[in-house]
Amino acid sequence: MSQDYRTGREGEFTYHGHTIEELQDMDRAELAELMPARTRRTLDRGLSAGMEKLVAKADTRDEEESANDPIRTHLRDMPILPEFVNKTFAVHNGQSFERIRVQPEMIGHYLGEFQLTRQSVEHGQAGIGATRSSKFVPLK
Repeated sequence: MSQDYRTGREGEFTYHGHTIEELQDMDRAELAELMPARTRRTLDRGLSAGMEKLVAKADTRDEEESANDPIRTHLRDMPILPEFVNKTFAVHNGQSFERIRVQPEMIGHYLGEFQLTRQSVEHGQAGIGATRSSKFVPLK
């Protein structure tokens, strides 16, 4: 999965040859043509009412305001649009809201991709009632 986004010679971010300002000025149909297939299909079908509300809320907030008070959302299936760059979202992972600061490299992905819902399992000692063989804990 290689996407064509790079940093230019001057250090300016480009996505498929377009700068962030150019991406923000595009309408959704033009933007959808640059996106990966799954995101393009989401944009072609049209965003739901909740997603449109999230986009409107992100447009009204400036960067400093969203950093202090992030935009809270349960919409893990919301594609990251150029309007979201440098804004902070609090995405729900099933237990709590965790902060995500949107970087330009995240355009085209989904909010849920950056907030995991499962924790890594760390097994401890065997509990009460465990059999003799299951109580064996190897020394490192």
